[in-house]
Amino acid sequence: MAPEDRTHRVEKSHAHLTAEFFGVPAEQLRDATLLGGLLIAAASSAGLIAPGFPNVRDRGDEGVSAILLVDVGHMALHSIPAQQTLLFDLVAPASHDFRKAVDVIARRLASRDIKSETRGRG
Repeated sequence: MAPEDRTHRVEKSHAHLTAEFFGVPAEQLRDATLLGGLLIAAASSAGLIAPGFPNVRDRGDEGVSAILLVDVGHMALHSIPAQQTLLFDLVAPASHDFRKAVDVIARRLASRDIKSETRGRG
């Protein structure tokens, strides 16, 4: 049986946003409480419902990793203090406004530059 040809499919059920925040002070990137709270605030601003709290792992001087399950998706972040960088990942139904989640993080972190990309999934 030949693989299904999905090239004709235009609508995607989900979207996947990746963002990098550059020039973030290392102190902020080591603050597990701040970064866990940012996931909750970002989810709320994008209209996503989280059934629980973020799972946050403090890696000390190596930074913080956190994940939050949301409506049929997830939000995750990884901080890299030595490079003053925060990596952010969001997968959820495409009907949500992902830019609002990025804006919440941008307002609370003192980053000098942000690069993001969104792709359709599903």
